Amino acid sequence: MANLLTDRDFWVNYWESKKGLAVQIPANYVFHRQLGEIVAQNNVKTAIELGGFPGYYAVFLKKYLKLEVTLLDYFIHPPVVVDLLEKNGLKEKDIHIIETDLFNYYPDQQYDLVLSCGLIEHFNDTADIISRHIAFVKPGGTLFITLPNFKAVNGWFQKNFDKENYDKHNIDSMNPDLLKSICEKAGMNEVKSGYFGRFSVWLENESQKSAGVKLFKKAVWLTGKVFTKIIPFESQALSPYIILQAKKPL
Repeated sequence: MANLLTDRDFWVNYWESKKGLAVQIPANYVFHRQLGEIVAQNNVKTAIELGGFPGYYAVFLKKYLKLEVTLLDYFIHPPVVVDLLEKNGLKEKDIHIIETDLFNYYPDQQYDLVLSCGLIEHFNDTADIISRHIAFVKPGGTLFITLPNFKAVNGWFQKNFDKENYDKHNIDSMNPDLLKSICEKAGMNEVKSGYFGRFSVWLENESQKSAGVKLFKKAVWLTGKVFTKIIPFESQALSPYIILQAKKPL
């Protein structure tokens, strides 16, 4: 699949390299305010998280917003999901799981809320992967997509200190205007797309990096946090995320 920048082996190795995946999801989890508003304003009852293993947002939506939740991903390791659910006071039956290739699957039901966080940037054809999200959205439902902004300082950090991970991302997809245009052309309404967060940098598997890289990363993080606290704003140069939100017409 030329559209895909990663394959199953990549994700198996990626998740097997992670430790401590079963964590308590806090009520103020990233994007909690936006998701809370969507649910409250649109009477959301059902939601699906695409590409979300191990299911942090699925857990958040079930635990705090009491939704009927489904998790769909290309790779799912059930024991990790079970541990995550137990850590958050949930049972295995609380989240419906679908392990499938999104490119060979058409939904047999649609949802009030369809979200993915850190998925679409792993595909070359941004319009195509967004259209596959839209197929899951019920008429009147909401699409909510987030992705990292590697055109910011964090992207420079990734490119210089974790080039292998950087190359797994479609940098061109990290364009709010492009994302908005794709949704509008697909017939979506109330489309909003923009930068989110004042500043952050991170590295995958940071524990494996040299002491010098870790120290430099910490210095950059602290400097950026202080700067954006004094002069708070969201921008292409500094914000770590992009949010895309849209509604499907009735």
